[in-house]
Amino acid sequence: MDAAPLPRISRPHRLSEEVAEVLEKRIRSGEFAPGEKLPAEARLAEQLAVSRAVVREAVARLKADGLVTSRQGSGVYVARCLGAGVFRMAAGVLGEAHQIEDIFELRLIIEVAAAERAALRRTPADVEAIEAALARMDEAVALSADGVRADDDFHCAIALASGNPLIGRFVAFVSHEFSASRAPTWSREGIVRGLAGAAQDEHRALHVAIVAGDPAAARRAARQHLLQAARRLGVVLATPPGARG
Repeated sequence: MDAAPLPRISRPHRLSEEVAEVLEKRIRSGEFAPGEKLPAEARLAEQLAVSRAVVREAVARLKADGLVTSRQGSGVYVARCLGAGVFRMAAGVLGEAHQIEDIFELRLIIEVAAAERAALRRTPADVEAIEAALARMDEAVALSADGVRADDDFHCAIALASGNPLIGRFVAFVSHEFSASRAPTWSREGIVRGLAGAAQDEHRALHVAIVAGDPAAARRAARQHLLQAARRLGVVLATPPGARG
């Protein structure tokens, strides 16, 4: 019988991030049109019931993301061309089931393909890195210790083994953002309940497929692991008809 999912972990987030998200939505919805000047800092602070310092920090993030520009002595304006900016996940993204589902869907798209390529392109150094992370997780299970960092490193090592540095960088980013979600599995309770052991069985199957140079098996193992990892957080992912294993 499947163990009941552990409670999800929400990352603490700053008020300035919430303000930045509100302003970004208003920009992307067209409420603040391209080229339009934003209300003055004091006015925004009044409207949003926050301090001017919070607004200033939020606007700085919008600048970094390419959504607004500053004109000295004039103010802050919505960028005329809203570029892709910086990819980021909203603060507290792990707090809502639909957001977790979105993240796992993204991970399925990227990490399953990465595992397939890793089976074809892995080098001895890649295998060594994967096995080192796997051994650290085995030790964490044996000692009822925290294996979150080793879990992160395992997935990053597979991504790097794909031979595509962009995949490696992207998975490293997602792992950093998603790291808190692994905490319940690697908590003392999660280890006692066998959640960490189950995850390790899935990790070993993935490792075996990659070392064997079997891309189809690596793809199946990665997909199965991600589906089960989502289930451990109480999220059941929809499987597209005809999806490859």
